Amino acid sequence: MAPTETEEKRRGDLVDRARAAVTERAELPGMSLMQHLEELRRRIVHSALYLIGGFFLTWGFHERIYGLMERPIRIALLQHHMSTQLNYFNPIDPFNMYLEISFLAGCVIASPFVLYEVWLFISPGLYKNEKKYVVPFMTATVTLFLAGAYFGYHWVYPGSLNFLLSFNKDFRPMIEINEYTSLFLTVILGLGVTFELPILVMFLSLFGIVSPKFLWKNIRYAILIIFVIAAIITPTSDVLTMCVFASPMLVLYVLSIGVSWFVHPATRRKRAAKAAS
Repeated sequence: MAPTETEEKRRGDLVDRARAAVTERAELPGMSLMQHLEELRRRIVHSALYLIGGFFLTWGFHERIYGLMERPIRIALLQHHMSTQLNYFNPIDPFNMYLEISFLAGCVIASPFVLYEVWLFISPGLYKNEKKYVVPFMTATVTLFLAGAYFGYHWVYPGSLNFLLSFNKDFRPMIEINEYTSLFLTVILGLGVTFELPILVMFLSLFGIVSPKFLWKNIRYAILIIFVIAAIITPTSDVLTMCVFASPMLVLYVLSIGVSWFVHPATRRKRAAKAAS
């Protein structure tokens, strides 16, 4: 049977798009190995300068930053009628702690600029229609991390502290500042990173490494892995707190399936074919 006029037109459109893609790829600026290394060095230097600038900026507010970190434990100790004074064993411990929290806070502030440097490094090898994703990518990455940190700071962490202090009410706590800082950062940064799951799935799906069908088919294994991760990062050993940690990750996993469906190459080809017809 001879192809209809509509089918011939569709084939012609697909051929024209393929030729345009090949032409666009051919027109992308080529770089030698030394040019790539020089560009990489430039981006690393710029990123390092942003991190250093972020550190010095946050160092001026290190006491306020520590005050925000200390607030959950102070409130929990007051609620249980305990002393709110934290302890240290070495005279240099408070100074090292201020350095650590200032550096990490500086990294958070500098992260949009560092991500932009990463984008500048990879953007010369992208198509024009791919470069438009820079703003959504950076916005989603920073927003999801801050959402995870906010969720941990206002709900998960205070609830965990109250549970631990209630469980240990027969003893007097002697909380050391480095141990407390480590616990705080484990919970807050851990939740911030786990909230980046949709971004990770988006990139894996964009390059065809995973598909929405694969993610849905293996959801039982994903649930198991999520609960294992929740058990690792949760500061308590009770099942309730572990479920509180795991719940947002399960929601994010389901959301990631939708993201995978939207950006997967097979889905994009179907949308393009439908638009061409």
